[in-house]
Amino acid sequence: MMNNSKIYLSSPHMGGLEQQYINEAFDTNWIAPLGPNVNGFEQELQEYTGAPHAAALSAGTAAIHLALILLDVQPGDLVICQSFTFSATANPIRYQGATPVFVDSEPDTWNMDPGALEMAIRDCVRGALPGGPRLPKAIMPVHLYGMPANMEKIMAIADSYGIPVVEDAAEALGSSINGKKCGTFGKFGILSFNGNKIITTSGGGALLSDDEALIAKARFLATQARDNAPHYQHSHIGYNYRMSNIVAGIGRGQLQVLDAHMALRRNNFERYREYFRSLESKGYKVEFQYEQDNAEHSTQNAERGTQNIISNRWLTTITIDPDRNKGITRETLRLAMEAANIECRPLWKPMHLQPVFEMYPFYSAVGSHLSAISSKKKFGSVSELLFDQGLCLPSGSNLTEEEWDRIIGVLDKVFKLR
Repeated sequence: MMNNSKIYLSSPHMGGLEQQYINEAFDTNWIAPLGPNVNGFEQELQEYTGAPHAAALSAGTAAIHLALILLDVQPGDLVICQSFTFSATANPIRYQGATPVFVDSEPDTWNMDPGALEMAIRDCVRGALPGGPRLPKAIMPVHLYGMPANMEKIMAIADSYGIPVVEDAAEALGSSINGKKCGTFGKFGILSFNGNKIITTSGGGALLSDDEALIAKARFLATQARDNAPHYQHSHIGYNYRMSNIVAGIGRGQLQVLDAHMALRRNNFERYREYFRSLESKGYKVEFQYEQDNAEHSTQNAERGTQNIISNRWLTTITIDPDRNKGITRETLRLAMEAANIECRPLWKPMHLQPVFEMYPFYSAVGSHLSAISSKKKFGSVSELLFDQGLCLPSGSNLTEEEWDRIIGVLDKVFKLR
């Protein structure tokens, strides 16, 4: 009888050494925040990513919030943010009372579209947005589902205007562009170690930067901004954002298996890709989120030149256009998986469509990518199409062969192969 236990989208996958670091914390009574594991984890993150400095924090959201504080984002300021992302990218903009300016995605990477980004900046500069002419305080691209954004163009545009970049690499630890790790291109890089990420500390995040003084200030603010005095004195508003020594111990153990987990997740992607390729001869066409240098699929490869783009493939994600798949939709597959106790999720609902953010400016890329909008249904943006047709498939690095058999069995039924 086949096991019908739940198959999760991306469940935690321990490597074996995590308990050793946790036991050391207990044995030495380092249970409170900070301690040797926090220091060790920060050092090891620096060595792995190549970032000169790192602060281990309670969450990736905390890292974004601190980055905006360190960039002096104030009420009424403008911050350009990728629309196609999880709400944790955009929420800290509102924590600071600033105005998010949302930018659409390009069709290949699904990340911030450089053309739409430049349109948004020009409107900010010429005063087309409320508040008068001014530069945005920051640009926040996201490496969605582990796929590197077009950082060469984004950084060139940001540098030309002198706008700092806060690089949301929460989903992209291990991903790289020409050997340079995601999270190290901007003024700040953001990492997340939430329970479903490629490695986890159960909850946690990190802030990366090449600016030692700013990381030192981040640590200060994250520990309630206590002044250097024998009594409790505070000259700044502080936050309880530091990572605990026990949580950091889990992270140190997880970091040692990151490359192995990344290889397994990339293998998941290849397995799904081969399956859906086999359907093409039967009249189906399911699309993936492709690396920028994939000559077979990239619509913008010629203008980008040759780049070595490596995604950690945190999640394998697809789009299903019913007009190219005999009426099968994203929901057809998601509900079939749900009935089999297999977790799949729609792609992120864009921020500019969210009730809490729908009143803020949005710059669509659909005009420059009309050829990429292949469905007969009309969409106002690339990200809107992706949300309508996109699905995240089970992608854990600990998927078993029995679980794969169940996943493929549902796919076969949906695509009428059995």
